[in-house]
Amino acid sequence: MSAIIGIDLGTSTTEAAVYRNGKPEIILNLDHAAVTPSVVGIDQGGNWLVGERARAQALLFPENTAMEVKRKTGSGERIALGKATFEPVELQARLLSYVRTYASEFLGEEVDRAVISVPAYFNDRQRRETIRAGKMAGFFVERILNEPTAAAMRYGLSHLDENSHVLVYDLGGGTFDVTLLEMFEGVLEVKASSGDNQLGGKDFDEALMEWLFAHFQSKHGKNLRQDRYALARVKEEAEKCKIALSTQDTYRVIIPAVCTINGQPVALDETVTRAQFENLTADLLERTHDPIDRVLGDTRLRDDEIDRVILVGGSTRMPMIVEDIARFLGRAPEQPVDPDFAVAEGAAVMAGIIAGEVDEREGLVMTDVNPFSLGVRVRDERTDTVMSVVIPRNTTIPTERTERYATASPRQTVAKIEVYQGESRDVTHNHFLGEFEVKGIPPKPAGMEKINVTFSYDLNGLLVVRAAIVSTGEEAMIEIHMGRDEEKPDVSAWKTAPDAPRFRAIIRRAERAVAQNTLPGGLKERVETLLFKLKQALIAGNVHDAERAEGELTAALRKTEAQ
Repeated sequence: MSAIIGIDLGTSTTEAAVYRNGKPEIILNLDHAAVTPSVVGIDQGGNWLVGERARAQALLFPENTAMEVKRKTGSGERIALGKATFEPVELQARLLSYVRTYASEFLGEEVDRAVISVPAYFNDRQRRETIRAGKMAGFFVERILNEPTAAAMRYGLSHLDENSHVLVYDLGGGTFDVTLLEMFEGVLEVKASSGDNQLGGKDFDEALMEWLFAHFQSKHGKNLRQDRYALARVKEEAEKCKIALSTQDTYRVIIPAVCTINGQPVALDETVTRAQFENLTADLLERTHDPIDRVLGDTRLRDDEIDRVILVGGSTRMPMIVEDIARFLGRAPEQPVDPDFAVAEGAAVMAGIIAGEVDEREGLVMTDVNPFSLGVRVRDERTDTVMSVVIPRNTTIPTERTERYATASPRQTVAKIEVYQGESRDVTHNHFLGEFEVKGIPPKPAGMEKINVTFSYDLNGLLVVRAAIVSTGEEAMIEIHMGRDEEKPDVSAWKTAPDAPRFRAIIRRAERAVAQNTLPGGLKERVETLLFKLKQALIAGNVHDAERAEGELTAALRKTEAQ
C-alpha cells in the first residue's frame, strides 16, 4: 500500500506531512521548503506556475496569477487568469497536483492517497469541492478532516494522558475556526465547532492596504486601488508590515515608484505603528468573539471550565490575538504545537491511523460533531420554506434522531422530503442536500396523517434519511454521502432530445440565474438540482418528469425574482 499523506490546503500556504517512525514529518517541496504558497498562475508562454514561482510573478503579472483561491471554494465563481477563466476547484487541483509531485519525490514512491484538512465551518458543498480537487490531482481522498481537529490530534499525540477541555483557536490566512474538545485517556471528543470562513490574515492585510491607499490618495490625489500592479505591490508590503509588527513597534512601508503622476514616478512612504495597526483591525478581532460564544453556548461550558486554549494558524502570531484571548476568556493561550504545521501534522496522524501505523488501542481515538444543523423543509401558517431541524448543530456523531410531522393538505397522498444543512430558518438560505418522496399516504383531512422522519448520520459522513407513514408503515429513504464527491452523469445531450425545444426557454432562464450567482445558497442548489433533473428527463424521453421539473423550476425562479 502506498503512503497516505496529510495536507493542509490553506488560503495563503499549503503544507504536507507523512506519519512515519512513530511521528508526523513535514514533507519538503521541490524547492526544499516546508511551506508552499497557495498561488497558481500562468506565465507568458502559457505554462502553469504553482507555489513560489507563481507568487514571484504576481508583482509583474497579477492578471495571470490567482491567490487565496480557497475563499471561493463552492462559490460557483470563476477566476480569470489572463483571457481564460477557471473554476476554483481547477486551480486547487493544480496546487494539489504539485503537492502530489513533490511528496512522491520526497518519499521515493508514487503517492496517490491523502487526508485533506478543511475549515470546520465548511459546508457540504465546499467539502465536496475539496474532494473533487484532490481527485482531479490524482489523489484518492481518504478523509476530509476539520482543521482544528487536526491540530488537536497533533497536540493529543504527545498528551495522551491529559484530561482536559481544550479550545483550539485557528486563525489562518483566510478562515477562522474555533473548536472545543474534551480529552480523556487518549480520546479526543469534539464537543462543538464554529467559525467564520471570511475571516483570516488576508483581512488584516486588506485593512492595512486600505489605510495606505487612503493616505496616498490624500497626499497625491491618486487612487491606487484601480491600478492592479500597484495593488499587488501594496498587498505584498502590507503583509510584510503585518508580520514585522508582531515583533517590533513600528514599520516603514516604502514602495519606490508605486505609480507615475504627470509622467513622474511617485513613491508610497508611510510609517505604521503597532498601535495604529491594532486600531485598524479592532473590528476583525471583535468578529472572533461570536464563534467562541457560540461554542461555549452549545456546550454549556463556562470560560473558567476551559483548561487550555491552543493557538493554530500563522495569523495567531500577532500579539493582539494573544492579548485579546487573555482578556476575553481570562486565560492566556498557548502554542504547544507549531501553528504553521500543526494542521498538516495532525492530518498526517489521521493518515497514520487509517494506514494502521498508529495503534488506536494505544493511541488516539477521535469523535466529531456535525458543524451545521440538518433538517427538512416544512410549511407553517405563512410560508412553505421553513427549516425544521432534526439534528441540531454540534451534535456528536454517529447519531440518529426522529421527528414527527403531519400532512399539510387535505387528501394528501404524497409527501416530498427535502433535506437541508444550515442555520437559517428560511431553507432557501441553507444548503440543499437532496430530496425524495414517500407515497401511499391515506387521503384524509390535513394534519390527520403523521410521518416520522429519521436522520441517521455516521462518522464516515453517510446521512440516511427515512420517512415512514405512521398509519401504514410505508417507507422511503435517501442516502446522502456528506462531503463525498458524487459525479453526476453528463446531461449535455439534452439539446438533441426530441422534446428539447419545448423546454429550452426555462432551461436557459435557469442556467442564466445560476451563472449570475445571485441566488441564495439553498435556492441556487435547488435550481441546479431541478435543472439536472429536467435535462436527465429529456434525455430519457420522460415528458411527465420533465414537465414536473419545469413547474418546480418556474416556481423556484419566481421566488428568487420576487426577492
